[in-house]
Amino acid sequence: MTTNTERPLIRTRDLRKVYRFGSVDVPALRGVSMDVQAGEFVALLGPSGSGKSTLFHIVGGMLAPTGGSVEIDGVRLESLSDAQRTELRKRKVGFVFQRFNLLPTLTAEENIRIAQHIAGRAGKDEGHFEELVRILGIRHRMRHKPSTLSGGEQQRVAIARALVNRPPILLADEPTGNLDSENSLVVLEVLKTLNRDLGQTVMMITHNPDAARECAARVLQMRDGRISEPRHD
Repeated sequence: MTTNTERPLIRTRDLRKVYRFGSVDVPALRGVSMDVQAGEFVALLGPSGSGKSTLFHIVGGMLAPTGGSVEIDGVRLESLSDAQRTELRKRKVGFVFQRFNLLPTLTAEENIRIAQHIAGRAGKDEGHFEELVRILGIRHRMRHKPSTLSGGEQQRVAIARALVNRPPILLADEPTGNLDSENSLVVLEVLKTLNRDLGQTVMMITHNPDAARECAARVLQMRDGRISEPRHD
């Protein structure tokens, strides 16, 4: 766990999650405490079943913990109603997943702008929109539908959709999991550029140590629902 006099953007304390299957309790998180400061790029490294995705879903406000606390930008999620938690998630967190989750009948631009419509920000912040598509290298693909885009291009559209409303946090869950090695390198480089040039806070799940070391300033290791001290590479 990091120590810093500034209030962290993400803070968890003794975070626990137990799934119940019939009469059997299966612990997924066993007391996770961590801080992530604004502007950091943190990779969460670990094997399948180590608790990485559970932690992300709790930090992103999509899943309630069994115990412990989560703060996002100083707001404790467990103190919020479901509606308030949904609103905070819309304003504070962008998500990118292994599956691109693009709407097949919409163009790349429409897939990005739908996030603005949902947030009531249609027609706003055009400068940020243009900067995003430039950094992501997808300006020339705006009129194309997902079926005509490469996997890497689809993931870059998904990243633009996640960030178009300027959430301070980007949670990327295995963002290169469906990509070949060439497109994986492109997407990882894009995430590094967004962090470096825009100050975007990024937490990235990966099972790939090389991807973690390549991108992140700090790597956290997860195993059996616990998180280790950061490893500086």
